[in-house]
Amino acid sequence: MAIVITGSIAYDYLMRFPGRFTDHFLPEKLHSLSVSFLVDSMVRHRGGVAPNIAYSMKLLGGDPVILGTVGQDFGDYRRWLEENGLRTEHIVEIPEEFTASFFVSTDQDQNQIASFYTGAMAHARHLSLADRGLTDADLVVISPNDPQAMLNYAEEARALAIPYAYDPSQQTARLSGEALRRSIQGATYLMVNEYELALIQEKTGWDLDRLRSQVAVLVVTEGERGSVIFHGSQALRVPPAPPERIAEPTGAGDAYRGGFLAAHSAGLPLEVCGRVGSLCGTYVLEHVGTNNHRFTLEEFIQRYQAVYGPEPELRRLEPAARPEGLPGRPFRGPSLSPSTHHPR
Repeated sequence: MAIVITGSIAYDYLMRFPGRFTDHFLPEKLHSLSVSFLVDSMVRHRGGVAPNIAYSMKLLGGDPVILGTVGQDFGDYRRWLEENGLRTEHIVEIPEEFTASFFVSTDQDQNQIASFYTGAMAHARHLSLADRGLTDADLVVISPNDPQAMLNYAEEARALAIPYAYDPSQQTARLSGEALRRSIQGATYLMVNEYELALIQEKTGWDLDRLRSQVAVLVVTEGERGSVIFHGSQALRVPPAPPERIAEPTGAGDAYRGGFLAAHSAGLPLEVCGRVGSLCGTYVLEHVGTNNHRFTLEEFIQRYQAVYGPEPELRRLEPAARPEGLPGRPFRGPSLSPSTHHPR
């Protein structure tokens, strides 16, 4: 059985502001904020966290299952997913709704201001792993979605003894401290960026040590500084993969997760999973849109080795070389054996 990815499925409206947002905020007037930014470009792309993660996984030989809800306008997106080899049988259409939409403006410093229209995504709370016949999943990814759906999936995964990765991402601001505590406890992975980590700590009242004790693995992305993977007493520092250019940052974190999970499902050590994720995120940075990047496995391995040095274990990403199922069911944790070479 494959990894099941739950989360938003959306259209992304990406806008570019040719200045700095911070130049237009008056600290003494933040209590009565009213600003408008004139953007000089806008494009619509296929997006949503679940397909974004799944797409990068597929490029690296994975076969993820997307579970989510969409609206009456999803036909062209579904065809595109199927043309790219992604499974859509568990993407449920809600005829009277429109597909969720993400509106984001990015300034010249790559800062972003975003809004999200929920649309059909609100119906995700009515889907369950059991009803969809997905109780034999190796891992469930709980990414940003309808807040009640996220809580439901975490509780169902625990009840079914299915390992899960909790990725609250943009919904961290919306979720209560109690919802975060209930969903994080017992997760195999918690995957966040450094701002979301700070917000989770504030809302839950947990310090870093307490948070680490709740999950098997904590993954924290830190933008241009790379990422940190906490496992037990270890903190594995993963350096970033430098981009050839920066086009647009939206979706880079999703690609990191897709790469990380593809490497995980191939049985690679944690530090290699982090490097694979980092390079996937870099591919997205170099393109406008969250799933417009492409590479062959050979191209990916060559670029990985140019950044991080030789890594023979990357050949495990080839479908024929993958182990049957993920290591340990119930999950006993990923391999922590060191890879052949350390990052340069």
